[in-house]
Amino acid sequence: MAINNGGNLTRGANCGPLGCDGKSIVCEALRVKILILGAGGMVGRKLAAQLAVKGKIGGHAITHLTMHDVVAAAPPAAPFAVVSLASDFSNTGAAESLISNRPDLIVVLASIVSGEAEQDFEKGYRINLDGTRLLLEAIRVAGNDYRPRLVFSSSIAVFGAPFPEVITDDYFTTPLTSYGTQKAICELLISDYTRRGFVDGVSLRFPTLVVRPGLPNKAASSFFSNIIREPLAGKSAVLPVGLDVRHWVASPRAAIEFIIHAASMDLAAIGPRRSLNMPGLCVSVGGMLEALRDVAGQKAVDLIHHEPDEFIQTIVAGWPVNFDAARAIELGFAGDVDFASIIRTHIDDELGGQLFYALS
Repeated sequence: MAINNGGNLTRGANCGPLGCDGKSIVCEALRVKILILGAGGMVGRKLAAQLAVKGKIGGHAITHLTMHDVVAAAPPAAPFAVVSLASDFSNTGAAESLISNRPDLIVVLASIVSGEAEQDFEKGYRINLDGTRLLLEAIRVAGNDYRPRLVFSSSIAVFGAPFPEVITDDYFTTPLTSYGTQKAICELLISDYTRRGFVDGVSLRFPTLVVRPGLPNKAASSFFSNIIREPLAGKSAVLPVGLDVRHWVASPRAAIEFIIHAASMDLAAIGPRRSLNMPGLCVSVGGMLEALRDVAGQKAVDLIHHEPDEFIQTIVAGWPVNFDAARAIELGFAGDVDFASIIRTHIDDELGGQLFYALS
């Protein structure tokens, strides 16, 4: 267990977990405790780092952050207490322990990725469904008016072909992958537990996040990041699909802002439909490479090699490509401007604002 003890735990004596007005996460006297599940992943680490920089959420001070994953994440330097824990949150009793200090905000990022969930059926359902279900049950039976804000990381994989030209929030969910099915079930659970008053939950259907830092993972969508990240580092990358394949994408920076906004906004404005399509960009693989050429030059594009992969092609063909995120935008969520800006965001955030070698 890693600890960065930067603050004390205090909270207003007369305030419930959602704040004095019953709508916002905090009131003037409340100090916020946060739990991030899946904190060792890319989004979890970036979220924790951003919270540490801000020191506040919704304009109110954070006093405690618990970071949890199967492997302990390095806690950021922060003006509040940070604890990093490691365990399998799908194990019996794990969820009860994780909410023992009654966090006001719980961000659920923990899951295995799409390709792994498809290849390991039992593990996918255990982590992606059972872990979230056990967490919701632990909150329900905690009692004493405990009703935290819960932000769930969902996915556009909850939708399945055939698709309309543009998918709206009201379009029915018929996922064609185990990963998408697991996410869709969790969305329903969160909506029902919210309806029953056990949590104040919202599910954010993230676009595919690019450009992801680090190494390629088992996600079927991993190549969308690989074909940008690797060439920017002077390395070759494999493209397993055709240039005409389109996809719905957003930057990791945008995803962090989605979570922070969902954590502090007035969820009464959402009503009973607690799942939202997040803003993104509909862009083809060819368009991605054109943006890469504009930002980094032809030498970067030349490092990409086309090697068709039937397994990846089949999964990607079952994903939606374009969305109407008007409802989320109306509620204050904002996405990226264009794909070139996503590439530049990666260069700024991960490469210190400069490329590793001369590309032109």
